Amino acid sequence: MKYLLLVLGVVLTFRGYSQRCMVKETMPFFNEARKGVQTSSRDTLPGEVIIVPVVIHVLYNTNDQNIPDQHIIDQINSLNRDFRRKNADTVNTPAPFKSVAADSRIVFCIAKTDPDGKSTTGIIRKYTRVKAFFPDDQMKYSSKGGDDAWDASEYFNIWVCNLFGRTLGYSVMPGGNPALDGVVIQTNVFGNGPYLSAPFNKGRTLTHETGHWLGLKHLWGDSVCGSDGIDDTPPQEGSSTGCPDFPKTSSCSINPYGDMFMDFMDFTDDACMNMFSTGQVREMRSQFAKGGFRNSFLASTVCESSPVEEAPQVPPDGEVDLQMYPNPFATQLIIRGNNFDEVNGKAVRIYNVQGKLVQEITIQSQTTIVNTSQLPSGVYIAIFENANKRKIFKIVKAGYSGNR
Repeated sequence: MKYLLLVLGVVLTFRGYSQRCMVKETMPFFNEARKGVQTSSRDTLPGEVIIVPVVIHVLYNTNDQNIPDQHIIDQINSLNRDFRRKNADTVNTPAPFKSVAADSRIVFCIAKTDPDGKSTTGIIRKYTRVKAFFPDDQMKYSSKGGDDAWDASEYFNIWVCNLFGRTLGYSVMPGGNPALDGVVIQTNVFGNGPYLSAPFNKGRTLTHETGHWLGLKHLWGDSVCGSDGIDDTPPQEGSSTGCPDFPKTSSCSINPYGDMFMDFMDFTDDACMNMFSTGQVREMRSQFAKGGFRNSFLASTVCESSPVEEAPQVPPDGEVDLQMYPNPFATQLIIRGNNFDEVNGKAVRIYNVQGKLVQEITIQSQTTIVNTSQLPSGVYIAIFENANKRKIFKIVKAGYSGNR
């Protein structure tokens, strides 16, 4: 009887409060973890689009939970559109908040190389006898019916499984135990399409949890009129649910515009979320800066030929029609500008992983052949810039093993 009451209490707890997410705090050993953080030995470059390799752990007890590859690709594409502010519903951002809505210049791709250097789909499918996991991290261990994490310094681990109760997902903040690092998403909210039911059918649960994985807090700081530590997200009394009318104000509001309830770090329905703020983007990108918890991802090359949108090629600014190949390259690199007028006389600068300029090429013909025999094997960032356009390439000199 006592066991039955305990289970009933847990059920009521979950059903009485529809949790969009549950953040797993890592602060007790946050500072100690920072001391040993693995880095790529370079800082982010100005305007660099950061590419994050993803591995998906699909845990299923029934056939319906063994979601198809297309659902996974739909979800990662949705994640990329949200993080690059290319989601079609940006038009719904209220005018007072449009000025701070920002492109994070972070994209995600499904890994094509596993930790042993072998080819992979980046999707792990595993039958589990566990009918529903509690949000207690057991899905992250093979010994407990889940699946072990891949190296968290190189891969963003996402576990997709049936979660008990009303929790849609949860994340570990940066700086935690590498074996637990990543996010967990409820199977029936993972994806973006008619195969999911509203109001959580546009993949925004993963967008929200990925924000936590990159250091963002809830807008209200998980306290009444609390703070998320971001200057351009206004204080609010608490979480928002459903799809509020704008403006939504409370006694905590500091201006007539009220809550930024359309921000991805609130609890509103998927259809009402559409933005990250400039301050939030700054916080997320700081995780990749030198000394940041996610800095090691800057040296990753495990996403080549990923099937999702925007990866592995770095999305351009504007419409510069510039190609750089082969990639990987050996002793020569070819730069081709199909619209010669917009690239003629402009420079392509190549930087090593320490951020040092190692070669500069001035484009003087439609096709430029660059002698790269003097460059040691490794990863490089090539940047083309003119007055108002930029394009960035991550390129690899042949012979680079990917080991650090």
